[in-house]
Amino acid sequence: MKDLTNGNEASLIVRFAIPMLLGNVFQQLYNTVDSVIVGNVVGKEALAAVGASFPILFLLISLVLGVTMGATILISQYFGAKDYEKLRRTIDTTYVFLFIGSIVISVLGILFSGTILRAMNTPADIIGQAQTYLNIIFGGMVMLFGYNAISAILRGLGDSKTPLYFIIIATLLNIVLDLIFVIVFKWGIAGVAWATVISQGVSFLFGVLYLNKNHDFLKIRLNSLKFDRDIFVRSLRIGLPTGVQQMLFSFGMMALQFLVNGFGTDTVAGFIAATRVDSFATMPIFSFGAAISAFAGQNLGAGKMDRVSKGHRITIFISVTLALVTAFLIFFFGNSLIRLFNSDAEVIRIGTEYLKTVSAFYAVVAWMFITTGVMRGAGDTFVPMIISILSLWLIRIPLAAIFSMFFGANGIWWSIPVAWSSGLLMTLLYYRTGKWKSKVATGFEPGK
Repeated sequence: MKDLTNGNEASLIVRFAIPMLLGNVFQQLYNTVDSVIVGNVVGKEALAAVGASFPILFLLISLVLGVTMGATILISQYFGAKDYEKLRRTIDTTYVFLFIGSIVISVLGILFSGTILRAMNTPADIIGQAQTYLNIIFGGMVMLFGYNAISAILRGLGDSKTPLYFIIIATLLNIVLDLIFVIVFKWGIAGVAWATVISQGVSFLFGVLYLNKNHDFLKIRLNSLKFDRDIFVRSLRIGLPTGVQQMLFSFGMMALQFLVNGFGTDTVAGFIAATRVDSFATMPIFSFGAAISAFAGQNLGAGKMDRVSKGHRITIFISVTLALVTAFLIFFFGNSLIRLFNSDAEVIRIGTEYLKTVSAFYAVVAWMFITTGVMRGAGDTFVPMIISILSLWLIRIPLAAIFSMFFGANGIWWSIPVAWSSGLLMTLLYYRTGKWKSKVATGFEPGK
């Protein structure tokens, strides 16, 4: 556990963000290694199938993980305020909710995966493989939710290093199992799905063993877990807007995927390869966004607004600088990165065009996400949700549909930075009002 309310702001934020960044890198390797192996060993159809599955996965888990984010914010605020009784009850409530949520998502996912894939205009030559992949992943959903629950609790308490160790072990196992299941056993896309589920289960198991052995305060006691209705409602109030935002974002991704699917398997494969690279490129931004959220939550809980403002400025500078460097590298080496996933010339061309279009605007994403992170740390998730909905559904999706009619797939790519820029403008306008400060659960006074 790490107290973020005292000490040099820049040092604390960077030291908190780096383990989280490394953890996110290894977490992303799950999907990336899957894509690299199936794209090169099984073929571009399998690569497209794995990628086409992601929006559906994200849709069904986003609401639950959004509520979890609400619990994480409460954990960081109660820890900052040293209210350990409410902290323990919040942790128990999070465990109970995520267990039930994982079961519900598993059932819904398996029942409706085929229907959703067909509704998304998924190309006929990949729909069977995509459904196989989805059903296996949904079957192991309790493992994914379990690991994320433990990681969220530890990060809310200021510990971003321990989850990193769990995910490194799981990711290395995933790579080994991918190679065995796909290359040796010839299981195809089912092999990468099973490798992912088993690896997530190992990560969850390590988390449980660590908590029970090293932290009596955080032990998972199945016979004494208490579900606190009031805390759950408060978590829901904070996290539901984020969950709804993520669900609407998922629907938006599905709408974009629908448009991309209409251009055929080559475009789908190129898009998926590019978004895998894009995910790695933007990880520093999201890691620092999560770090400033935990930093802001603890300091607002302790009534230290001056530290929040200083941390905000420092984190924007760091993130924007990293975004510019990343964009420079992608512009010159994006072609080689896409080639890692598949050697098809058309797939490489399409993926490279996507990367060159969006990477020029990474600095915009950085500024927006860091500012939103501060507001989420305060517990204000509703307005960021509205901003996200507006930029996605009133700008990005309509422009993608219109631009694609005139410029093909490139039109879809250009709708993304336009939406980012609009979202940043709305975020900055709201941030300057200061109204987000009044949402702190521990009673922070905006005038302080």
